[in-house]
Amino acid sequence: MNKTVLITGATSGIGLGCAHKFAANGDRLILTGRNVMKLEAIRKDLEAKGTEVLIFAFDIRDREAARKAIERLPEEWQQIDVLVNNAGLALGLEPEYQGNLDDWEIMIDTNIKGLLTMTRLIVPGMIARNSGHIINIGSVAGDAAYAGGNVYCATKAAVKALSDGLRIDVADTAVRVTNLKPGLVETNFSNIRFHGDTARAAKLYQGIKPLTGDDIADVAVYAANAPEHVQIAEVLILATHQASGSVIVRK
Repeated sequence: MNKTVLITGATSGIGLGCAHKFAANGDRLILTGRNVMKLEAIRKDLEAKGTEVLIFAFDIRDREAARKAIERLPEEWQQIDVLVNNAGLALGLEPEYQGNLDDWEIMIDTNIKGLLTMTRLIVPGMIARNSGHIINIGSVAGDAAYAGGNVYCATKAAVKALSDGLRIDVADTAVRVTNLKPGLVETNFSNIRFHGDTARAAKLYQGIKPLTGDDIADVAVYAANAPEHVQIAEVLILATHQASGSVIVRK
């Protein structure tokens, strides 16, 4: 049975990969992001391939905008089967004692509070229907801190704890919770982290074949389509020559 899938941060990287992979699976999509032009382009592309798509442009940090978007869903779209909490980012690699307070606030508001907002808006409906799946995009960075990662690592550790806590909260229902933990993925993630310094971002991927957004999306689709009695609770996904968040062998 085809599902209704809501993906946050759907305009690039893992979110965009998820949009294409769930579309290829025959699902219909609700896509959110900050850039309305990118959302429109993705919608047109996917609709041309036969996928039903709704788009909502808002910043995941804006709780009221998120609430209004969900309230505007047509009745036939209100039963969301899969929520992919993907929107997130890293900013800076400075030591914690030299970090930028504004960068910290953006990461915390996006990676933690934004995820909580969407969870609070969508999951009650899943509980009422006794059906649904939340897929949170965490990170290997949530397992152990690495140099310069400090606050970003803390936000992804929070995603793990929130995923585990939600899984406990819904254990008496048929709702499932998955935490996907990617390692090195080549997206615009590093370009954003370095505030548009493309050359610096490119160095992170030299000497190793990193993961792609599609690689992570493949795992998300697999988890969402596992048999009803199977809950893929957590998956760590690394490039072949990456052993942990801080151990990467470049050749």
